[in-house]
Amino acid sequence: MLDVLMLSRIQFATNISFHILFPSITIALAWFLFYFKLRHNISGHPVWMRIYRFWVKVFALSFALGVVSGITMSFQFGTNWPGFMEKVGNIAGPLLGYEVLTAFFMEATFLGAMLFGVSRLPNWLHTLSTFLVALGTSMSAFWILALNSWMQTPQGFEMIDGVAFPVSWFDIIFNPSFPYRLAHTLIASGLTAAFLIAGLSAYRLLREDEKLAPKVALKTAVITAAVLMPLQILIGDLHGLNTLAHQPQKVAAMEGIWETEKGAPLLLFAVPDETKRANDFEVGLPKVASLILTHDWEGEIKGLNEFEGEHPPVKPVFYGFRVMVGIGVLMLIVSWVCVWQMRSNKSLSRPLLTVLLWMTFSGWIATLAGWYVTEIGRQPFMVNGVLKVSEVVTSIPPGNVAFSLTVYLLVYLGLLYAYIHTLFFMARKSVQVQEFEPLSFSNRQRLSAAH
Repeated sequence: MLDVLMLSRIQFATNISFHILFPSITIALAWFLFYFKLRHNISGHPVWMRIYRFWVKVFALSFALGVVSGITMSFQFGTNWPGFMEKVGNIAGPLLGYEVLTAFFMEATFLGAMLFGVSRLPNWLHTLSTFLVALGTSMSAFWILALNSWMQTPQGFEMIDGVAFPVSWFDIIFNPSFPYRLAHTLIASGLTAAFLIAGLSAYRLLREDEKLAPKVALKTAVITAAVLMPLQILIGDLHGLNTLAHQPQKVAAMEGIWETEKGAPLLLFAVPDETKRANDFEVGLPKVASLILTHDWEGEIKGLNEFEGEHPPVKPVFYGFRVMVGIGVLMLIVSWVCVWQMRSNKSLSRPLLTVLLWMTFSGWIATLAGWYVTEIGRQPFMVNGVLKVSEVVTSIPPGNVAFSLTVYLLVYLGLLYAYIHTLFFMARKSVQVQEFEPLSFSNRQRLSAAH
């Protein structure tokens, strides 16, 4: 039988796992929409508006599910984790309030104009509405990640009678891990949205959609992914160095290092065993972990045994990190191969289109894996080094949590199936639509040159 602590952790993980899927799309997809609208304004080519009209529907659907699941998730601070707000509500409450005031209200205000104002508003106002919705999604990420990063690397507060009080809001918001975590998350959203656009566009092309819109959308998406992925690797390296400095126990779990050592190997594969406090079936590259994490072949990395009793569960962090990195490497390879094949306006081959189709939701997998590494890696603390999870959990009977958890799982599985089914249904309907195709970009350029 699971106790109320473990059930509450599983329930919150279920809610956050479902919720984060949709902001991971909408944050960057809003900026893609703004780009599509600008290209239409500048070029006058109707293909950009066709792309915009299709993907704004995807944005609306994703935004709606993100809002609903976000509201449900916030209820759990009162139902499952009442001690959290009692202890650190003076910091968490204002940050969540700022997110609503500066981001959510702006998104909600201009979302209707963006969705329904294409033919009803002046073009400049509709473009501005799209920009403000995109800005709102990014501002929302700013405040949520400020709070989450503070929970990872807390500063700017003092504890009085067991309650946290802010001393410096600047230090709270711009805590040591915040810049890296914000950049890492925004780029991850860019990659998630890029592969979603590429995957659904590839699906349309595989179904013999010869229209220009899916070809242009796919090209835009894969070029974006090819640019963002190397940048993500760089930010990830900086984020890793920051984590080593402030949460060495998390890094030790990520790398599967039990004993403090210099010249630690990079484990490509292993089976961590917390009972033996060792790894089985290790396959590694000598000294590479030290090189990556300390930029020194002989750099020292603290092992998990230095934090016995206060380090996270090793297996989910260890495997989650490798899933995230593995998906990232695959994204890098696939996006670069696509760009290489599309040179000189060549079309992608059917095998490569099929790969992109299978990678439609690869960003979700990488995002979830990275989020698990971040959140499970903070255990057993709710606020790292300050407040343990066991100190703030509810005292309600485990059966109550088990019942609500079951309901959440059933509802979320149904919603996830409906969401994915709807996306592909929309793509199939777009294939069937017959539209007048103006001159292609290349033919228009030739015609202009001739005149």
